[in-house]
Amino acid sequence: MRACAVGHARWVWHVNGVTPTREMRGWLTDRMSLTKKLTARSKHFRVHRLRQERGMCLTDESDIVGLPRRCHVQEREVLLECDGRPMVYAHTIVPLSATASDWPFFGTLGERSLGTTLFGDPRVVRGHMQYARLRPQHPLVERARAALGNMEFAAPVFARRCLYRRRNGMLLVTELFLPAITELDGPRKQLTLADRLCNR
Repeated sequence: MRACAVGHARWVWHVNGVTPTREMRGWLTDRMSLTKKLTARSKHFRVHRLRQERGMCLTDESDIVGLPRRCHVQEREVLLECDGRPMVYAHTIVPLSATASDWPFFGTLGERSLGTTLFGDPRVVRGHMQYARLRPQHPLVERARAALGNMEFAAPVFARRCLYRRRNGMLLVTELFLPAITELDGPRKQLTLADRLCNR
């Protein structure tokens, strides 16, 4: 991958463009709710909110949300944790032009899952995924490292992002998959009543 300016990643529309391992390909391309997928792989899932406030969008975010340049947006940053271990750093921006009727739930999420809300609202239109391998100097990697106590990452961080629309509003979610994600086991099977009857 060619070098990119600090604060600007090379986002591609096909996952092959980031040459992921087979294991990481599954995380990057799965279109089910990431919250649901992580919950199925842990005893205790938590959304750990780091901050939610106004801030400047990044240089590689402005175009995709229809902004002519870097400017202030509403930002939300969280860690998605499985059994106390951070697995994903998620960064969300909403342009200030969005109204309360566009995203009525965004300002009051707290430590509730944004993904569950997005997937549960039939008025939300989900766009196509984009993928990147973020270098250590990328601002989101630096923020993720700071949230983890300045942990060093051994390799570029796999990331994906998706643009959501609701009414006249846009919302961009970027997810960075942290090193511990590769250590997660498969989903913990939840037996249905039919399963229990068959196993008797």
